[in-house]
Amino acid sequence: MQRDNSKSGSAYQQSYEALRDMILNGTLAQGSKLVEEKLAADLNVSRTPIRESIRKLEQEGLVVNKRVVKLSETDLRNTFELRKLLEGHAAQCAASYLSEQELVTLEHCVAIGRTGSLDEIMEANKAFHEIIMGASNNSLMIDLFDRMQSVIYLFRHTVVYYHRPFLIDEHQQICEAIRAHDGNTAERLMKDHLQADLEFCLHLIR
Repeated sequence: MQRDNSKSGSAYQQSYEALRDMILNGTLAQGSKLVEEKLAADLNVSRTPIRESIRKLEQEGLVVNKRVVKLSETDLRNTFELRKLLEGHAAQCAASYLSEQELVTLEHCVAIGRTGSLDEIMEANKAFHEIIMGASNNSLMIDLFDRMQSVIYLFRHTVVYYHRPFLIDEHQQICEAIRAHDGNTAERLMKDHLQADLEFCLHLIR
């Protein structure tokens, strides 16, 4: 009997997205064990797409040994050190290479950050950093950044949900430096911005 690959793929994609969202929104708490049988029953699928989804989430760093990742202070520091290197360089590049249309979009992200709903602010925050990262024109750096996205989301949700002070003001300053073609200032401001995110997250977990 021929396997229905489209049905199987759909079940996997839906399971993966559901589990990822449950981790990112805290429904599956950090450190909790993922039990295939229970998750399959909860999501009304077989164990196979659940197993495949867990494997994908392990590759993304959200699951370790079938448990939701429990991020330590060391994990936080390591992640943000890498982000500062990648995004600091990208901010410097953005000051030289962003188009006018991209600059307008960047400014729109800042505006949404001041007036939008939580979900809108989250999306605008994500777009803000992705636009700047794309300005690096370095496919290896962008790929590394993309593979970090799920873990980055955990931190982004923390700083937005708990209303870190000056978050959007910092985005605006970065944007202004990029528009002024001041690469050195854009890089410094981005690194300072990410350091402030790190310190805010560390304060919450201590």
